[in-house]
Amino acid sequence: MKVVVVGSSHGGFEAVQELLQDYPQAEIQWYEKGDFLSFLSCGMQLYLEGVVKDVNSVSYATKEDMEKKGVHVFIQQDVTAINPTEHQVTVHNLADDTTRTEGYDKLIISTGAVPAQIPVAGNDLKNIYFMRGRDWAMKLKRATVEPLINKVVVIGSGYIGIEAAEAFAKAGKQVTIIDVLPRILGTYLDSEFTDVLAQELKQNNVDLALGENVKKFVGDNGKVQQVVTDKGTYAADLVIESVGVKPNTAWLADTLELNDDQTIKTDQYQRTSQPDIFAVGDATYVTFAPTGQPAKIALATNSRRQGRYAVKNLEKASQPTPAVSGSSALSVFRYHFASTGIKDATAKNYPVQSASVYVEDSYRPPFVPDTHNAKVQFKLTYNPENGQILGAQIMSTADVTANINTISLAIQQHLTVADLAYTDFFFQPGFDRPWNIMNVAAQKAQRQLQAK
Repeated sequence: MKVVVVGSSHGGFEAVQELLQDYPQAEIQWYEKGDFLSFLSCGMQLYLEGVVKDVNSVSYATKEDMEKKGVHVFIQQDVTAINPTEHQVTVHNLADDTTRTEGYDKLIISTGAVPAQIPVAGNDLKNIYFMRGRDWAMKLKRATVEPLINKVVVIGSGYIGIEAAEAFAKAGKQVTIIDVLPRILGTYLDSEFTDVLAQELKQNNVDLALGENVKKFVGDNGKVQQVVTDKGTYAADLVIESVGVKPNTAWLADTLELNDDQTIKTDQYQRTSQPDIFAVGDATYVTFAPTGQPAKIALATNSRRQGRYAVKNLEKASQPTPAVSGSSALSVFRYHFASTGIKDATAKNYPVQSASVYVEDSYRPPFVPDTHNAKVQFKLTYNPENGQILGAQIMSTADVTANINTISLAIQQHLTVADLAYTDFFFQPGFDRPWNIMNVAAQKAQRQLQAK
């Protein structure tokens, strides 16, 4: 059997890994349009801040190592078209500008998404960068030490925008974040958390211009100098756009059935509308565990899981890809937070009733001094009709983010606040409180339900 895998990031890499295990005799062809295999943009902040020294190490695999395992790796080779009837793909070799066709028995598409660009005047000026891919990583790294770059404007306050802002603030730059939304990280956290993080950013030389819509970029000699919004003008030696991504699917429009937002329509086995063609990653939907409905949640963990399950269902569709809770985490200077599932800020997007409880507690018992203790904020969201757990958020200057993994499992197993209220968690004063903060929140939710 010959399997062609298109794309070498999270989903493509995991598909190849599963193929090596499940189909060791298969011929595997792995295609990457760029000149570098499997770069991980999620590791870019660590590289920009100097935690990771070598940009080439921010990768799952190398061409040489994968070829030793028997994988035929093709870099700088772009799969530009698919002929499902003939089971063939068209390959454009970017190195020598030649084109050829390759046959396949099974095809796995993991071409992901590309950064969205703000459609305003001046968006073609120099020094407008993106946080995506190895080439941009190296350009951004040079910018962190460029003495002529002092004022950096980041557009977008999601994860990528916050990572960019922190990296450049730590590099000594004056940073401004612009976002059309009224709060930073608004799709990940509720205001109890974002209010704290907004202050943390301001204390670290990051200004916030929220609730503002970018109207144009102004430049001189071809380089950006200002960002103009509907409420103000901001000087900029460098602009970093992080306003989301769009599916890399234009080349598939005449071949596969797409959703209205141009993502690839797949079933629960990662099969597309064409036989023997599977799709995984940011250009597809996942099943959202709190609702059981498809949702667009672009996370590396989801892509990796889909890549594995595409291969598990390659010959027989028998293992549906598991539902996900949408769990993620991030550090913002001193603070570490994680969230999963539904929160108040996003509840209106889902067809379920929800209620929440918010609690604060200390990381360890009160007798532990502040030098070894910290405040923990936790919010639990549940269905007031049946007590089913729908989501949670946690934040502290201590790293308590792993608690969210427990909530994610609770969501996927359809547990209720009654199940969580007295769940057995260990206690040791050097680590935590007698009642884990998840217990405390669930007990509070129980009382809230009983009061109705």
